Amino acid sequence: MQAFLLPWRAALLAVALLGPLPALAQHPAAKEADWIAKDFRFHTGEVLAEVRIHYTTIGSPAGEPVLVLHGTAGSGTGMLTPAFAGELFAPGQPLDASKYFIILPDAIGAGKSSKPSDGMRARFPRYNYDDMVLAQHRLVTEGLGIRRLRLVLGNSMGGMHAWLWAVKYPDFMDAVVPLACQPSEMSGRNWMMRRMLIDAVRKDPDWKGGDYETQPRAVRVANAFWSIVSIGGSQAYYKAAPTREKADKLLDERLAAPFTADANDFLYQWESSGDYNPAPGLGQIRASVLAINSADDERNPPELGIMERELPRVKGARLYLIPASEETRGHGTTGMARFWKAQLADFLAAVPKR
Repeated sequence: MQAFLLPWRAALLAVALLGPLPALAQHPAAKEADWIAKDFRFHTGEVLAEVRIHYTTIGSPAGEPVLVLHGTAGSGTGMLTPAFAGELFAPGQPLDASKYFIILPDAIGAGKSSKPSDGMRARFPRYNYDDMVLAQHRLVTEGLGIRRLRLVLGNSMGGMHAWLWAVKYPDFMDAVVPLACQPSEMSGRNWMMRRMLIDAVRKDPDWKGGDYETQPRAVRVANAFWSIVSIGGSQAYYKAAPTREKADKLLDERLAAPFTADANDFLYQWESSGDYNPAPGLGQIRASVLAINSADDERNPPELGIMERELPRVKGARLYLIPASEETRGHGTTGMARFWKAQLADFLAAVPKR
């Protein structure tokens, strides 16, 4: 089994457990660029004269625009895997890049967008999901000159961003597909585990208030713990490690894997989810919504009944729940589009262009 580096890579690399992938047609070449948001005001009231938003595009700007949003600590290019982009953006696939203009921004604090490790360290403004979505909206409207999106699709953190897009800009898109998330307040075990990651950084003596000389050592262990308890799927883990010996070997591989994350970036990325809560605005959504979760998602367990409680507040919204199996990967399942691309295709075919 391949050792995972970071939680977002765990979601995308989980497919390694499935064995070789079939050959897939290639999507058009990706293009990367930067756009500078001037005088960016954060929810705290702090203003940075310039915030860099890095983004990747696939396809022609003449195509129908689609916004695709990555998970925590990820990036737009991180989603260009055979299991995700290869199943969605290639010829004949649901988001065929010969028809659609695919936009994959790096969120504030991640990828090549502005982040604490650029130099400000812990003096970088404390951003949240609202700030990240605002930056994405400014990129799309001011940077790319787009006035309407066909679709906003996001995975994990990107799915939560998709819910916020639907609430904040209800007339800006035809359709929204949030993956691996729920439209409710960050709470319960999901938040408690995130708090443990945040505290692991802040309470490490090596952190030194963000002005460390070497990366705090606790971050590596906290990251490995998080990637095991919150992603991967119980059945898949048991299949990969049915004995203590194999489980120890798997854990040792995780702990020995290269870990290049910056502690301040890491702290900010997880802390930014703390006040996420689109629930009060769900009744304002006008876009068609298809929510997709996995039945074995460790962070968003279906037995909580949150989707059954909240989705009726969104007119026409539906849920596709991927059945759990040895082939699914818990929270990482939606990183493998083969499990849900048929439902996406059917959904888009039925969504009118407004």
